[in-house]
Amino acid sequence: MPTEKLAELTQPQRDRLAFVELRVRLIGEIRRQDLVTRFGIQSAAASRDLALYRELALGNIDYDSRGKSYVLGANFRPVFDFPTERVLSWLTQGFGDGEPMRLKAWVASESPSRLTHPDLDTLASVTRAIHQECPLGIEYHSISSGRTEREIVPFALIDDGLRWHVRAFDRKSQEFRDFVISRIKCPVMLKGQPVAPHETSVQDIQWTRIVELELVPHPDQPRPEITEMDYGMRDGSLQLKLRAATAGYILRKWSVDCSPDHSLRSLEYRLWLRDPLALYGVKNAQLAPGYRVPDQLRPEAGLN
Repeated sequence: MPTEKLAELTQPQRDRLAFVELRVRLIGEIRRQDLVTRFGIQSAAASRDLALYRELALGNIDYDSRGKSYVLGANFRPVFDFPTERVLSWLTQGFGDGEPMRLKAWVASESPSRLTHPDLDTLASVTRAIHQECPLGIEYHSISSGRTEREIVPFALIDDGLRWHVRAFDRKSQEFRDFVISRIKCPVMLKGQPVAPHETSVQDIQWTRIVELELVPHPDQPRPEITEMDYGMRDGSLQLKLRAATAGYILRKWSVDCSPDHSLRSLEYRLWLRDPLALYGVKNAQLAPGYRVPDQLRPEAGLN
């Protein structure tokens, strides 16, 4: 899309065209009703926006008469340069899809940025596969196995505070796993391949299981009343309900001492998990600081 043509449009038009591109690139399709719902415009205006984007960005979208929707074109080339953080905010929180232009901040602020971001083309392939419930062929690079070729059935994104993962069924290991998106290369959607019932999210016990955790001020840290203020505690504790698949990530991100005897004394550990047994059976519990697998067979157990 020539820059001069884009500049001739009004800001609301550019925002709507940016939404068209983001929706098609990340989800794989868009309908007139999506524009109507998002911007509160009439169907005729939505049709004009789609026709305008198709005219100015040749090859980016095609019309699927069977599905009555516009789909990703074979020769797609992004027009708008969206920062990855905004794309992830749109995917996970539903905002930030306007034209990616620099805006003046209302107040001075600083927030830490991530050291790395997933490649946007790779992320888009993953999110399209999630939305369309389609298996994905990938080249994956892991520390333990190196480079391997896999087929996965992705269904959700997970943010561990440092990196973005995709939760998926791995056909190679025949189990549900988390894959770091920045380690995925050459993703290819395997259209036409059916997804078996055992590969769907409802069969992922770690995803469907909810663990209830009670966090309290660390017994060996000073000023517990300030910790209660910082974490919005009520009656001296914070009750959390987390998916088992994400519990280890969150406890590590929050620097929660998960040792049974609150033995982590560094100042970063201001919280303690009152009952570490609540993590029993959580596969990624080993990521939680200080967590130790409880003894499953004690000598005295055989005496009862």
